[in-house]
Amino acid sequence: MKYMMFVVTSLEPDAELDESDVDLWVDPLDAAGKRVIGEVLEPASASTVVKVRGGKVLTTRGPFVETSEVIVGFDILEVDDLDEAIEIASRHPMARNGQIELRPFMVWDD
Repeated sequence: MKYMMFVVTSLEPDAELDESDVDLWVDPLDAAGKRVIGEVLEPASASTVVKVRGGKVLTTRGPFVETSEVIVGFDILEVDDLDEAIEIASRHPMARNGQIELRPFMVWDD
């Protein structure tokens, strides 16, 4: 099963994240083929919202909604089941300083 793992934190996190902590989480998952891809995102202030209304493309700088929490990164996991995804997510350093949201990919019937 594939899961999207959203890494979420407050706009002002409690503590700085040590990149070496993330590397210790990433490296074994990559070696085991459990992490398909993952990236850190630019701040929410760098986002652009795009929508089409009345045939016109409208853009707005900044996040879609005002919030105290933002998605700061993501990973795509390839795992056996939700329990394995939870176990992997619970070891992510940001699980202690923010939160992790797991969402399964839609399985389309052929």
